[in-house]
Amino acid sequence: MLYETRVCVIMIKTKKSQNSNFTCENCGRDVLRLVRESFRNHCPFCLYSKHVDDEPGDRASTCHGLMAPIGAKISAKGQQILHKCENCGFTRYNIFCDDDPNQSDDYELFLRLL
Repeated sequence: MLYETRVCVIMIKTKKSQNSNFTCENCGRDVLRLVRESFRNHCPFCLYSKHVDDEPGDRASTCHGLMAPIGAKISAKGQQILHKCENCGFTRYNIFCDDDPNQSDDYELFLRLL
C-alpha cells in the first residue's frame, strides 16, 4: 500500500520529541532537528528514513525497519522522496526538505532518484 505524507511541513505542537536531533541508522551521521516548527523524518545526507508510523505521525508501527529512498517525484505538493521499508516492504512518499538553513536534504541524491 502506498501512502503520501507531508511530514516535512506539518505543524507539530504536542510532539516536540519528534523534532529532535538523531543519528542516522544507515550512514551514522548526526542529523539536526529542523529549524522551523515541523519535524524531520529522514536523514538529509543519505535520505534514509525509519518505519515508525502506520499512518503519518502516529508512531504506531512496530516494524522499525530502515526505509531506503527508492524513487522521487515532483508534483503539486513539491519534491517528494519515495521510501520503502527494507524489513516489511511498506512504502510512503515524504517531502524533500530543501529549505532548512542548517541541514538541507542532499539535492544531488534526490535528482538521482528521479
